[in-house]
Amino acid sequence: MSDDTDRLTELAKRRGIFFQSSEAYGGVSGFYVYGPAGATLKENLQDAWRDRFVRREGHMEIEAPNVMPEPVFEASGHLDGFDDMIVECPECGTSHRADHLVEDNTDIEEAESIAIGDIEDIIAENDLVCPACGTELAGESVEDFNLMFETNIGPGSSSPGYLRPETAQGIFVEFPRLKEYARAQLPFGVAQVGAAYRNEISPRKGLVRLREFAQAELEHFVDPERDDPPLAEVEDVEVTLYSEARQDDPDGEPLTMTVEEAVAEGVVGSDWVAYYLGVAQGWYERIGVDMDRFRYRQHRSGELAHYAADCWDAEAEVGGDWIEITGFAYRGDYDLSKHGEYADDDFTIFRQYDDPVTVERAVVDPDMSYLGPEFGGDAGAVADALETLAERDRSAFEGESVTVEVDGESYTVPVEQTGFAVEETTESGEHITPHVVEPSFGVDRVVYTVLAHSYRTDSAGEEEERTVLSLPPELAPTTVAVFPLMDKDGLAERAHEVAERLRASGFEVAYDDSGSIGRRYRRQDEVGTPFCVTVDYDTLDDDTVTVRDRDSTAQARIAVDDLPGLVADLRSGEATVADL
Repeated sequence: MSDDTDRLTELAKRRGIFFQSSEAYGGVSGFYVYGPAGATLKENLQDAWRDRFVRREGHMEIEAPNVMPEPVFEASGHLDGFDDMIVECPECGTSHRADHLVEDNTDIEEAESIAIGDIEDIIAENDLVCPACGTELAGESVEDFNLMFETNIGPGSSSPGYLRPETAQGIFVEFPRLKEYARAQLPFGVAQVGAAYRNEISPRKGLVRLREFAQAELEHFVDPERDDPPLAEVEDVEVTLYSEARQDDPDGEPLTMTVEEAVAEGVVGSDWVAYYLGVAQGWYERIGVDMDRFRYRQHRSGELAHYAADCWDAEAEVGGDWIEITGFAYRGDYDLSKHGEYADDDFTIFRQYDDPVTVERAVVDPDMSYLGPEFGGDAGAVADALETLAERDRSAFEGESVTVEVDGESYTVPVEQTGFAVEETTESGEHITPHVVEPSFGVDRVVYTVLAHSYRTDSAGEEEERTVLSLPPELAPTTVAVFPLMDKDGLAERAHEVAERLRASGFEVAYDDSGSIGRRYRRQDEVGTPFCVTVDYDTLDDDTVTVRDRDSTAQARIAVDDLPGLVADLRSGEATVADL
C-alpha cells in the first residue's frame, strides 16, 4: 500500500471510521467494523445511492433474508460456478488465491481470466513463492474453491442453506410476487441494499476484499424486444472506457467518449448498460470520486461471470492499484429462466399483442386408459413428453407411432392413442422471460474510494500541516461542529443551545470545547466535517456566530436565527461560505 493509504488506514482507526473486528481476540481477516463516523458515512452514501438509482429512476426496493436454501443456489449456478483459484503452501499450509499471487508478482493483470493449468505454469515459470514462509510453489496444484458460506436451516443437516453471496438472488427468487406489485408491466426495477458473504481465500487491502460486505444492487427487468433506455438523458455524458480490444493491445489506453459515441461505435454493446454507465458517472462525481482516477473496464471473455452476456466494471485507482467498485452486467434471461426451470412458480411476464393473432398449435390429448396399463407409473411422464414433443416437432407424429424418451428410457406410442391434432387458436399475447440489466455496487469499496480520493494534507495558511477529508457535505458523518471560544462566561451554555437548535433542524452536529480553536478545527477537518460554528463574546452581544468552511477555511459572520437555513443551503451546495 502507498504511504497515503497507510495514513488513511491509521486515520480511519483513530477517528472511528473503520477498523478490524474482534481485535481483542486477535482479529479475523475479512471482517471490519464501521465506527461511529464510518457507520454514518456509509449510511449517507447508501442514501445517496437510493436517491439516484431507486427514487429518481422510479424503482422499488426490498429486503430479503441473508440465508437462503440450497436449491436457490443450485438453480442460480453458484454451487458449480462460484469459485476462485486456490494454492496451498506445502510447508506452512497457508492457502493463497493463485491469481492474486500472479498479479502481485508478475506483469500480468486480470489473472482471474486465465485457465488453472496456465496459472500453474506461470507460478512455476516465475518461481513464485509462498508470501508467508518463502517456500517455492512450483509443482503445487491449483484448485477451484467455492466461496459460499454453508450453514444448516433448522436442527440437523437435512436442510442445507447458504449465506447469500450476492443480494441479487433474493430479488430473482421473489420475481413471481414482485411482478404483481409492478402490475406485470415491463420495464420495472427492484433494488436491494444489504450484506453479502463470500469466504475469500485471502482477504486483503482493508475494505477492498472482505468476507462480509455491503452491496447496493439494482435488477432492472426489461422486454428485450420492446424496451429501450432513455439514452437521450445521458448521451452527452463523457465516460472513460477501457474496452477488451484496448486491453489486448500492448499500447492500448482507455478512451474517453460520450455515451452516444460509445453506443454508435459499438464499444458498449448493450444500450441499457451504456445508459447506466452514464447515470453512474454523474453519481460518482456527486459523491466525491476523483474522475481523473476512474475508468470503466470491459470484462474480457475469459472472466465473464456465468450469467453475463456483457459486463463492464467501474474501477478507481487507490494506492496505485485499480480496484473494481461496481459491475454493470447484462444478465439476459439467465436468472429467471433458471429459476423457472427449478422452482414451482411462473417467472414470465404476459406480453399483450397490439392485435390478436390466429396461430396453429400442435396439441395432444393422450388416451390414459391406454397409457396407464401400458406404461404403469411412467404413464404421466410419457404424456408430458408427448406434449413437449408436439410443441417442438409436430412432424414426429406423421407416422403410425411416435417414440419419446423419459429418464433415458424410450417409449413408443401409437399416434392414434396420443390424441394428436393441429388446432387454430386466437391469441391475445404470449408469455416472455424478461431480461435483466444489473448495476451492482460494492458499497464498502465505494466508501474506501471516496475516503482515499478525499484524503489530503495541506497547510491552509496555517503554521501546522492539517489532514483533510474533503467529503461532499451530504456524505460527511457530521455536518457541522459547534465550539465555544472559551468554556466560561456563558459561552458554553450558548454554544450548547446553538448545537441543540441545529440538531432539531435535522443536522448531524458535533460539540467540542477541548483545546484551542485551531486544534478543534483540525480535528473536524480530518474526519470530514464541512462546516464549523464558533460561539464567541460577540455572540453574547449581537447573537451572531462565525461559520468556517473546511476546504477553503473561509469564514463569515452569521445571525444565529439564520443558521439552520444557511447550513441547509451550504450542505446542498446552494451557497458557499466564501459568497457570504
